[in-house]
Amino acid sequence: MSTEGPGEPSGVPWQDAQTEWLRADGQCCDVVMSSRVRLARNLAGFPFMPRASRADRRQILDLCRRKIVEIPGRERVVWVDLHTASTEQRTILVERHLISKQHARGKLSSGVGGPEEPRGVAFTSQSERLAIMVNEEDHLRIQSMRAGLALAEALAAADQADDALEATVDFAFDRRFGYLTACPTNVGTGIRLSVMLHLPGLRLRNELDKVKRAAAAMSLAVRGFYGEGSNAVGDLYQISNQTTMGKTEAVLLHELQNEILPQVIEYERASRRMLATRGGAVLKDRVHRSLGVLRHARLLAAEESMDLLSTLRLGIVLGIIDNIPERVANALLLLVQPGHLQRATGRPMDQDHRRGARADLVRTALAPYC
Repeated sequence: MSTEGPGEPSGVPWQDAQTEWLRADGQCCDVVMSSRVRLARNLAGFPFMPRASRADRRQILDLCRRKIVEIPGRERVVWVDLHTASTEQRTILVERHLISKQHARGKLSSGVGGPEEPRGVAFTSQSERLAIMVNEEDHLRIQSMRAGLALAEALAAADQADDALEATVDFAFDRRFGYLTACPTNVGTGIRLSVMLHLPGLRLRNELDKVKRAAAAMSLAVRGFYGEGSNAVGDLYQISNQTTMGKTEAVLLHELQNEILPQVIEYERASRRMLATRGGAVLKDRVHRSLGVLRHARLLAAEESMDLLSTLRLGIVLGIIDNIPERVANALLLLVQPGHLQRATGRPMDQDHRRGARADLVRTALAPYC
């Protein structure tokens, strides 16, 4: 595995990288944007993060970085030391779902820590399918992502990286309880399975409670765009398992992929069909109004642009808009985020300037198709 040094990867423009959750392909990609698997692991012989000193964290970081570099693989890997990275770099990594907001801040849920705490992330630079966070809530968070509904494939890739690391370091493990983690809900397999769903149909028909009830019945969590504690902007939601103890990876995978997700996908598709048949004119008007604002607005707030792009994507998937590729709408969901917007303009901006720059960016991106 080759790596870049700390900071931004050379030769891989942030705006152009094919981040996995934006690819308009994969099974059920009309509803399921991406599938993600995270494995929580801790090194044996070191205090867990809430009790680790800064010296402990530095030692953990240095050890993990050396071991991650040794993982065999064809794709180049970028390493970023988050404690020396700029705020903009950390924001971009969050927006690309390569690190969590908590990891970007350097603080644990207890409030311990800060921006200078030793921590880092390694990720595959071309596909961004694999990311390994070091010194987040646990010593290691191994993340694998795939476009569309592909939890089994994501799990296989995460397990492969996990096995490669475990061959060189000892993980904190108990024969009775399984893998030991900082949070009791992750003890056992240490696995978190999640999917990012686009659910505009259910939102427009005020039927999102269907998803929440079905998820609650299966002990699953429904969260917003950036996971725990975030809002569901752009009609994007994450569904994930809440506990890991007492169930194998195979059982957790089966419950999510074969029991709950088919229901959610069908709920959303049925809502879209209902909107298209019973309220076709209203839906077409909503889609074209959204496109009109995106094409002609001179100021766009981040949340407003996400909502408009969500409606545009719905119109593209349903064939109401047939001259704009879905990948363009998907890419704009990322590029309108503050970090990517600032990177695109190359200058610091206040809120008003960002709103103007965001509108300019969207108009420019849509111009070839309108």
